[in-house]
Amino acid sequence: MNDAARLTAWVRGRVQGVGFRWFTRANALEIGGLTGFALNLDDGRVQVVAEGSRENCHRLLEWLRSGDTPGRVDGVTEIWDTPRGGYDGFAIR
Repeated sequence: MNDAARLTAWVRGRVQGVGFRWFTRANALEIGGLTGFALNLDDGRVQVVAEGSRENCHRLLEWLRSGDTPGRVDGVTEIWDTPRGGYDGFAIR
């Protein structure tokens, strides 16, 4: 379960203008060992890309779905892949 993974998640709901990306970054840093970014999309969703151990990516995904996030999450769609690298920390874009 600790093999390296890449999580890409698209979060729907009222997730822009509420500090969602900042809290996502803070949570990723608290989990530790994750790199990637959180990005507002033009259609109102937030895209989250995280690379690290599969276990830590799952922890971030669970938080995204938990209801402990700012705003209101109506749904999360995710895909899993192998890490591509190239990220320096976890950024807000």
